[in-house]
Amino acid sequence: MSATKITIEATVAAPVDHVWRCYTEPAHIMQWNFASDDWCCPRAENDLRVGGRYVVRMEAKDGSFGFEIESVYDQVVPHEAIAYTMSDGRTVTTTFATAAGSTTVTTTFEAEQQNPAERQRQGWQAILDSFKRHAESA
Repeated sequence: MSATKITIEATVAAPVDHVWRCYTEPAHIMQWNFASDDWCCPRAENDLRVGGRYVVRMEAKDGSFGFEIESVYDQVVPHEAIAYTMSDGRTVTTTFATAAGSTTVTTTFEAEQQNPAERQRQGWQAILDSFKRHAESA
């Protein structure tokens, strides 16, 4: 059985070089990598190269719950695309497309089996929306 793929998207009012930095630099990732204001991302590591590791910690600000996500990069094309495989075997691809001074960030990911696909889409979209807000204000 093949995995369900979900696509999310946000258009950021900024040039691709700025969007790329905000998306890939750990200091920036920690500012946006959470779905709601009661969560945070206290740690991010990013070895942005094929075979490099991407590790983030996401947790509730009240300390009630947290988890780490670890992935290994399969593709890195600066300012264009990133693809990685998560530790549970699911794949994620993100592309960066520019037009008229804006950058559209599109992510397609394989859904996991524990939560409904729509809930996962909403959660990932909320994180991408958090990224958009950060990138436009950074």
